[in-house]
Amino acid sequence: MIGENLKIVLTRRWPIAVEERMREFAEVVVNDNDQPMSQAELRAALENADIVCPTVTDRLHGDVLAGPVQTRLLANFGVGFNHIDLDSAAESGIQVTNTPGVLTDATAEVALTLMMMSARRAGEGERLVRSGAWDGWRPTHMLSTQVTGKTLGIIGMGRIGMAFARQARHGLGMRIVCYNRSKVPESVLGELQAEQVALHDLLSTADFVSLHCPATAETRHLIDASALASMQPHAHLINTARGDLVDEAALVDALRDGHIAGAGLDVYEAEPALSPGLTELQSVVLLPHMGSGTQETRVAMGMRALANVQAFIAGEPLPDLVRAI
Repeated sequence: MIGENLKIVLTRRWPIAVEERMREFAEVVVNDNDQPMSQAELRAALENADIVCPTVTDRLHGDVLAGPVQTRLLANFGVGFNHIDLDSAAESGIQVTNTPGVLTDATAEVALTLMMMSARRAGEGERLVRSGAWDGWRPTHMLSTQVTGKTLGIIGMGRIGMAFARQARHGLGMRIVCYNRSKVPESVLGELQAEQVALHDLLSTADFVSLHCPATAETRHLIDASALASMQPHAHLINTARGDLVDEAALVDALRDGHIAGAGLDVYEAEPALSPGLTELQSVVLLPHMGSGTQETRVAMGMRALANVQAFIAGEPLPDLVRAI
C-alpha cells in the first residue's frame, strides 16, 4: 500500500463519471486542453505523480522513462500498449496495466461499419449527395460489392477478431478464414465454421481482410506491398487495430493502381497525420480512431483502469498487469 496524498495525472480528459470517482481518493491532475502532452510534460508527470494514466497518443519511450521517477504505475486507458516501452518502464520500477475486454464489441462494430461502407461505397455516395451533384437513380449508378456470403479473412483471432467474425458469420452468412500466431480453439472454429490458414492463403482468398493483431516489431508493416499484391483485385482491407500494421504508402499505391478495390481505416501510422494521397482516394473510408468510441465503452474503459489503480493502492494483484517489475 502506498502512502497518503496520492497524486494521479491523466494525460487526456476522461469521462466525467470516472474522473469524479478517482477524485474521491486522490489528487487528480487533468490535461485541460485535451491535446497530446509533450515529451517534457510527460517527463514532468513521471517525476511528480505516483500514477500516470496515459493513452495511445502518449509516446512513453526510453528517453522519457529513463532516470529517477516518482511514478510506479502506468494505468493505460486502452488495450494496446505499443506506445509504451515496457522494458524501460520496468527498469524504472514502473508497472503497466491496460483495459482489455471492455472495448471488444464496440471495436468490432466499427470494423463491421468500415467493411460495409467500403464494400457499398457509402462514403463516396454520401459525399456525392452532399455535394448537390447527384442527378438521381439509374440502373448502373454507384454499383458496389455485396457483402453477404463473401469470405472474410481475420488476421488476429483475439477478443475483437472473434467478435467481428461472429458478427460476420451469424449476421451476414460470411465464410470465415483466419490467421493467428497460435492455434485457434476448435470450439471457436466449429462455432464459426471457420478455417485457420496460412497468411498468404488468407490474403489470396479473402474478399475482405480485417486486421485485429497487436502492434509489435514483428507485425510492423505486416500488410506491405507484397501482401497487398497477394490480395484479390476486388478485395477490401479493414484496419481497426494499429496503424503501423499497414504500410500506408504501399496501400495508397495499391488503391490508386487498382490492385485492391478499397480499404476502411480507423487507425493510421502517424495519426493524426495521414500519408500523402489517402484523402484524395474515393476508394478508402477514413474514420478518426473511433473504434471504442461509445459512451458506454469509454466509461467502462475508465472504470477498468480505475480498478487497476485501486488494486495498486491497496497492494493487491493488478487485474490487467501487462508487465511486472
